[in-house]
Amino acid sequence: MAQLDSQYLETLRQLDARVVNAARDIKVLSRLSWHTDIQATFLRNVEKGQLHLPTPEYPKVDLAENRTELAACMAELADGEDPLQQYLFDTAESYHTLCLLLENIGSAALSTHSLTLYGGPTDVVSSGQVNNLEAAKHFLEVSRSYKQEEVLQEIEYCISTETLAAEMRTRLGEVFEEGLVRVEVDPDMVSKAAAGATRVRLRANTGFSEYDLEQLLQHEAFVHSLTAINGGHQPFQCFSLGAPRTTGTQEGLATFAEMVTGVMDINRLERLALRVVGIDHALNGADFIEVYRFFLSAGQTETESFNSAMRIFRGVPVTGGSAFTKDVVYLHGLMEVHTFFRWAVQHKKLALSRHFFAGRMTLSDVVKLEPIFNTGVLQEPRYLPPWMTRSRALAGYLAFSVFVNRISVEELGMDFDFESKSDL
Repeated sequence: MAQLDSQYLETLRQLDARVVNAARDIKVLSRLSWHTDIQATFLRNVEKGQLHLPTPEYPKVDLAENRTELAACMAELADGEDPLQQYLFDTAESYHTLCLLLENIGSAALSTHSLTLYGGPTDVVSSGQVNNLEAAKHFLEVSRSYKQEEVLQEIEYCISTETLAAEMRTRLGEVFEEGLVRVEVDPDMVSKAAAGATRVRLRANTGFSEYDLEQLLQHEAFVHSLTAINGGHQPFQCFSLGAPRTTGTQEGLATFAEMVTGVMDINRLERLALRVVGIDHALNGADFIEVYRFFLSAGQTETESFNSAMRIFRGVPVTGGSAFTKDVVYLHGLMEVHTFFRWAVQHKKLALSRHFFAGRMTLSDVVKLEPIFNTGVLQEPRYLPPWMTRSRALAGYLAFSVFVNRISVEELGMDFDFESKSDL
């Protein structure tokens, strides 16, 4: 490992600044997004019983200068044994691949780069015993069983965007100083919400539920915004970037936050699973209309089905055989992060998990960079989500989770011979 003397660190800071500058203009979702008119036209045709493949248009993207600079940074960072140097190299490489993805917008080649960055339905989870698609199908089966047997109906409240925004501003004060993270209402958004380092955007004229409120706080504000803010306090600004290589862990951490705080409801888990199966359909040749019908048959509304299919076909031909696979990372990341936290409590490394919140990192980064945190070169997180500060409750949940995973549900079920019991 390279000696972390002042001259070496200054060299890394200069390279860090170059990577950040080269990555600054590499926007993803805004370049892949569809104009709202496309949805309106499609749904009008649905009402008429006429389904036509949408025809999105994308801007021409030329990121040659960014790629050249990133490649130059990679050359200077290559072959380093220091995990901090490796982190910067991996970040630069991640953005270099993202440039290739965006320069192939509108073509099937985008799908290849998407699979490199975000993975696909058949990628295995860390245990190697199950892949994303198998997990998705399992959760969908559980969801179907729950809906068939559901007897306790929850009361649903519809919250307006403005009311939700006001409540979020109040709740953000639990963690951040006033005004550090803004909440804005955006009439042009397609997704319900999005978060950056300094703001959370909500779609206007939309009804939200109590689950939505908690999910947005735990997922968007207390993970995505929080890690970007903490990363901005590091001496290396790459830790504040949403580099595509960190997307899986970021979304996994955000969905884990939903689960550990009790706001990952069965409908939310079902949506994540459906996206994985929808991506698999698209990669295997289903076109936009077929994928739209898949979501429709799963119980989503026409608008929801359009939006779900659109997420999968952003940037790729709508005729089938390719997909923008980013939505795989939510379920995959959740399973990976949950496994990591269980490992951490089992091996008395729960304190290590605090580093997740010190900036944007992968699971591997958190482990490899532990010695750098110990030297004080990297800073402990300034902000933590409320659930992470209640370490005893978290440890109790994880300790129980580690143990009960040793119990076979199939074998346990043999003790419950329901059929032999007489009706009362």
